[in-house]
Amino acid sequence: MKGGGGSGPAGRREHMLGVFDSGIGGLTVVRHLRRLLPAWDIVYFGDTARVPYGTKSDATVRRFAGEAARFLTQFGVSHLVVACNTVSAVALRHLTREFQELPVAGVIQPGAEAAVEATRSGRIGVIGTRATIASGAYEHAIAVAAHRAGKKARVHTRPCPLLVPLAEEGLAGSRAAREVLRDYLAPLRAKRIDTLILGCTHYPPFKPAIRSVLGRRVTLIDSGEATARRLARSLKRNSNPAPRGRGSLTCYVSDIPRQFEAIGRRFLGSRLGRVWLVPQDDLPWFQRPPIQGSP
Repeated sequence: MKGGGGSGPAGRREHMLGVFDSGIGGLTVVRHLRRLLPAWDIVYFGDTARVPYGTKSDATVRRFAGEAARFLTQFGVSHLVVACNTVSAVALRHLTREFQELPVAGVIQPGAEAAVEATRSGRIGVIGTRATIASGAYEHAIAVAAHRAGKKARVHTRPCPLLVPLAEEGLAGSRAAREVLRDYLAPLRAKRIDTLILGCTHYPPFKPAIRSVLGRRVTLIDSGEATARRLARSLKRNSNPAPRGRGSLTCYVSDIPRQFEAIGRRFLGSRLGRVWLVPQDDLPWFQRPPIQGSP
């Protein structure tokens, strides 16, 4: 395998998706992609050595995102899915410029459009990492979607930095998570939102706890599911001939593969299988072929 670059990789495989996230949360997107595009092969990279991205500077997130994308181009992926709201908020334009021949899909615009379609009152809440909320990306995307739909929307945002580490530790259903969510969601509840965007792909496992705090009248928008639906519609229209059979899923991480395997099933909704480690003991790590079979 050869490292990819801005001009796109050689030997691209027509029905292979490259998906990456700061850690394990992107598997929630993979879960929907496998349901909607069962015959497509997926290569996933979780940057578990450097999670979370939401506390990093924009420049650092852009660098990490570029490295992850270059790693995935080694597999000849035909599409790149950014299964991370933080990267989608601060680095999507950077990625589309660097990988001009590779279609790149983010998670913010689909989530914003789904929220505008769902809201009844126009009061939309957004929870996400500090970087995602600080970027203002959701406010902008919702404003654009509301204008196109002829609706009015008022957006209320709330950073929830503790949720990503809780999810990575498999504690989404814990008492600690419920207590944290009560504090985080209290201001949004006071604003009487009727729609809440889960603006981080680590957040879907918290749905039961969020519903217990906000009640079932608040519609929860899974940005990862909205992205998968949008991408699936596009790929089904443009795939000729359509692939058949059952596609494969191969996962790579930058650290602690066994923990990823153990927790990943909760995010994926099915058995994850072997997770491969990408060693980072020399640089540039993202240009080296992964060593399969590493512990």
